[in-house]
Amino acid sequence: MKKVLFLDRDGTLILEPADYQVDHIDKLNFYPGVFRWLGRIVRELEYELVMVTNQDGLGTSSYPEENFWPTHNAMLRALEAEGITFSEQVIDRTFAADNQPTRKPGTQLVAHYMTGGYDLANSYVVGDRLTDIQLAKNMGARGIWIATDPELGAEELDADQLASLDETIALRTTDWEDIYRLLRLQSRTAAIHRKTKETDIRIELDLDGTGKTSMDTGLGFFDHMLDQLGRHSGCDLSVKVNGDLHIDEHHTIEDTAIALGEAFAEALGDKLGIERYGFNLVMDEAIVDVRLDFGGRPWLVWDCEYKREKIGDMPTEMFHHFFKSFSDGARCNLAIKAAGQNEHHIIEATFKALAKSIKAAKRRDVDNMRLPSTKGML
Repeated sequence: MKKVLFLDRDGTLILEPADYQVDHIDKLNFYPGVFRWLGRIVRELEYELVMVTNQDGLGTSSYPEENFWPTHNAMLRALEAEGITFSEQVIDRTFAADNQPTRKPGTQLVAHYMTGGYDLANSYVVGDRLTDIQLAKNMGARGIWIATDPELGAEELDADQLASLDETIALRTTDWEDIYRLLRLQSRTAAIHRKTKETDIRIELDLDGTGKTSMDTGLGFFDHMLDQLGRHSGCDLSVKVNGDLHIDEHHTIEDTAIALGEAFAEALGDKLGIERYGFNLVMDEAIVDVRLDFGGRPWLVWDCEYKREKIGDMPTEMFHHFFKSFSDGARCNLAIKAAGQNEHHIIEATFKALAKSIKAAKRRDVDNMRLPSTKGML
């Protein structure tokens, strides 16, 4: 589904004059950094841009249209020259005292974005007024508050609304560079639903999380290993599986690995700026070497042997199958070599080493957003 940036105009794209009306070309001044950083958002990220602006009394004697449109169109031409264009411009003309549902934070003029087809949970309203943040809340989106004047818009909200806005604010700033960095780092998530006659799997992944995990595969030891993967990679990872365990463990483990790999492939997206490679691990007497390349091609090199038939409720023969299926789903190279005495330690160290490899390989430099390949694609 499409993600959207709903952008306020005055105080966000352009600076707001003392009388709050940009009704002459001499009053047109762009917000510092908007060309550079919003331009990068347009070029590097997949957001649709929609302008949503209240223009009090537009078309009345207090704000004639002939004073508005020449300056507004000059602004649009300047932004367009930098590749910044809007799929829609939503302009409300009423006054605050009119209390109309078309006026921000009312949603009547943006209701068509709330009926499906848009990923509002990962969309943002960007504006300098508290009414912009309330609009985000009303739409089920997040708010980016350009807080040049922390009281601006407060007079249009009641006490309960003002008290509940904090949970909607994803960022409070006065700098467009901060907005770019937030959006650049907030875009690496995936939600996978894989359903067959044998398994029903739901996976949620955030590459830039804090290691929060929730596992329910029906296999205790498998849950323990997947928990290691999330916690030690710094990813937020949730895995819910309903599998045909009345037959055996094979389909549950294999299909989870495929879906998990697909989640990483989706979350990595265009892979711009990532380190790409990772390697590592020692755990007590176990020595494990896991080498990883998110290079777009699946391959597994495997040098591990187990004497036990099972560790917990997982057959040891399924470990090779798990990592092979993960490699296929994630389209990555994996080379795994493990040795030791305690096979619980060996396999746990293997999952931890994979996690540390993922943590290194997914790391991204937002100041150097280049593809880590001479081929021009991964």
